[in-house]
Amino acid sequence: MKWLDHLEEWLIASFMGAATLIIFTSVLHRYLVGVQSPIQDWLLTLNFAWAQEATIYLFVWMAKFGAAYGVRTGIHVGVDVLINQLSTPKRKVFVLFGLMAGALFTGTVATMGASFVWENGAHYALFNALHLDMTDLVEGPTTPDLEWQTWIIYSAIPLGSSLMCFRFLQVAWNFAKTGELPHHDHGHVDGLDEEVAKA
Repeated sequence: MKWLDHLEEWLIASFMGAATLIIFTSVLHRYLVGVQSPIQDWLLTLNFAWAQEATIYLFVWMAKFGAAYGVRTGIHVGVDVLINQLSTPKRKVFVLFGLMAGALFTGTVATMGASFVWENGAHYALFNALHLDMTDLVEGPTTPDLEWQTWIIYSAIPLGSSLMCFRFLQVAWNFAKTGELPHHDHGHVDGLDEEVAKA
């Protein structure tokens, strides 16, 4: 599943990078509009009213996929002081229960989110793309500034929650086989060990 790991990391980095670039450009634009310059008139013609909305949506998508990344790498905060005091067999039961509860919750959110997205206009878009009968179908609302179909934005819920559910099941499966949970070492830097070994 390395391809999924890389895709997950690439999406998170892309969403974060795009949001940072949009906000930087928007703030720079706002500053330069107030400065007397030869390009001031041209800058006044640019509309960045959509920048804040786009950034919010990008961070929502980043957070949904970032939560799945957190499950996979073990960086979510957990209170396990009491569970670690239990005997190994009892600890295993409680840890598996917690992981399966997480999978059930995120699976439920993904299912309900998919239903919401479908009813919010995804069904209209699909029927339209396939040239099917769209009688009594509603196109669905659009976002205020970007004027995108809201079902596209809300798709972060079923997609991110499905991935998170999969990650809970993946960690539970690995824990049942090996007894090991993913552990994030805050002092570790990805790629650094490989660079040191090469030197």
